[in-house]
Amino acid sequence: MTFRCIGQRLPLVLIACLISVSVAFAQRDVQRETVAITYPLDETVSVKFRGTTLLPRLKGEAKVKRAGRRGTRVEFNVDDLPRASELGGPYTTYILWAISPEGHVDNLGEIKRSGSSFVDSKLDVTTPLQSFALILTAEPHFLMKVPSRAVVMENLPPRRPNGSQVETIDVKYIGNSSDYFRNVRVPDVADADYRQTPVSLLGARQAVSLAKYAGAAQDAEQELRIAEGLLQDAEQAWRLNEPTADIDWKARKAISAGANAEEVAGVRKAARLAREETRRRDEAIRTAERTSDALQREVAQLRTALDKEQRARELAERDAGTANDQLREKRVEIARLRDENAALRAEADAAKLKVARFEGEKDAENARVDAERRAVERRNAEATLKQTLAKYGSVKETATGFRLVLPETIWANARKATLSTASAAKLEPLAALLASNPDYQILIEAYTDNRGDEVSLQQLTQERARVLSDRFQSAGVEPARIQANGMGASNPVAPNSTVSGRTKNRRVEITFTPPTNTAVN
Repeated sequence: MTFRCIGQRLPLVLIACLISVSVAFAQRDVQRETVAITYPLDETVSVKFRGTTLLPRLKGEAKVKRAGRRGTRVEFNVDDLPRASELGGPYTTYILWAISPEGHVDNLGEIKRSGSSFVDSKLDVTTPLQSFALILTAEPHFLMKVPSRAVVMENLPPRRPNGSQVETIDVKYIGNSSDYFRNVRVPDVADADYRQTPVSLLGARQAVSLAKYAGAAQDAEQELRIAEGLLQDAEQAWRLNEPTADIDWKARKAISAGANAEEVAGVRKAARLAREETRRRDEAIRTAERTSDALQREVAQLRTALDKEQRARELAERDAGTANDQLREKRVEIARLRDENAALRAEADAAKLKVARFEGEKDAENARVDAERRAVERRNAEATLKQTLAKYGSVKETATGFRLVLPETIWANARKATLSTASAAKLEPLAALLASNPDYQILIEAYTDNRGDEVSLQQLTQERARVLSDRFQSAGVEPARIQANGMGASNPVAPNSTVSGRTKNRRVEITFTPPTNTAVN
């Protein structure tokens, strides 16, 4: 990647006016729409850029040429670009992004600059994408993995010299508002005299600050210390007026370390929260087990008391028989003994009823605990399954379960029922995942757009549903669990009058219906 910067000065009052007007307009930006351009092979296409409401007077141009497997070369030039830190918030630099129609983003590189006020900036890079939109955003540092919503420029549809248009696809993305960096807890650029501070050093400060904001002090302490040490080296080089190249090199090392600390903190925080949730669940199970043990001890005590009552009754009956044989004349005494015997029997019956009641309560409690445990396990398994399915497409809740929507890109083209080479390999782990979750009924419904006769569209979608059903059955999914239907052009999710709408309508929906849960009393 190569770039050149040429300085150009404008009055500071004009800069302030431009920024204040831009920010006022930016408050109303919610969603933007630009075009992804399909660049023809070995043809240089000139693409104009327009400034957004953040910096509406910006102008730029790119020359784009796709050279087959070597990728697509982009030569980008922008005029009168102010320092990103003048936009406020956490921004220190600019990054040029390529966005494919499928939503893939590629960080094409940083628009580096130095000096004060405005400059003319150029960037010469290569991307593996072939169809993409180009946008320029303000960012905290050059290693960001996804663009912020502070979009300052976007490309326009190009025209060839003969007046013909290059093929384009509409692309929608979030615009200049709702940026998560507008959270009040995210640090601003911590330098009152930012105009004199190198951009790379500002980015290093932001990388370390954002790592702290992400919780690196708790979850990535060692990585944060490394980043802070590298930042101190860069700050020392700046204070000692070392060569600009040395300051930039040290600051970029600090940025890389800060971004690593932020990423490690996010991963470790998620793992820590998962461990805490597991500990809470285990403690609930232990509490239920202690309650069950107490009930069992109480039942044992009642059984011991019952045994004593039964032995007493047996002794009383034996004494009554002996007295009857020896002292027949003592009828009054015998009657008294019979009354005592009846009382003992009544007490024994009451004890039996009490024991039976406690046994029933114990069984009911055990059944409730088991049902709750099974419900928790099923919910956890379902959450894990949804998270894994999200790797293959979008997952949506339904009235009877949940649904996985596979994009059109799994097929070789829009009118074939043959899987593409890449998706055929990708579907193998999906089929194995379905086989390892045998409790769900699977409904496969294939849809397409309305271009063509109804019979052909119905046959195409039926064949696509059958292909996926066969692929899943070959991986071990029981045939009785699968229902495959071709839906033709029914139930469109977007208008068929646009290319993007037809693309969305050419989809496959896989609905997962879980087993009916037994109610817990």
